[in-house]
Amino acid sequence: MPKMKTHRGAAKRFKKTATGKFKGKNGYARHILEKKSAKRKRQLRGTCVIDKADTPKLNLLLPYL
Repeated sequence: MPKMKTHRGAAKRFKKTATGKFKGKNGYARHILEKKSAKRKRQLRGTCVIDKADTPKLNLLLPYL
């Protein structure tokens, strides 16, 4: 059986926490920013914990993280 490869695009975007969850950048922060309030844009900075429903997919993309 060949080794699984890490998805390099996902590896650059997501990190695994000590408890096995994934963290990554918030969505909705790239374009159409004029209509979004300053508070909303400020809160989209930084990282957030990725939803539990997406964890199985990320585990396949990032088998060795």
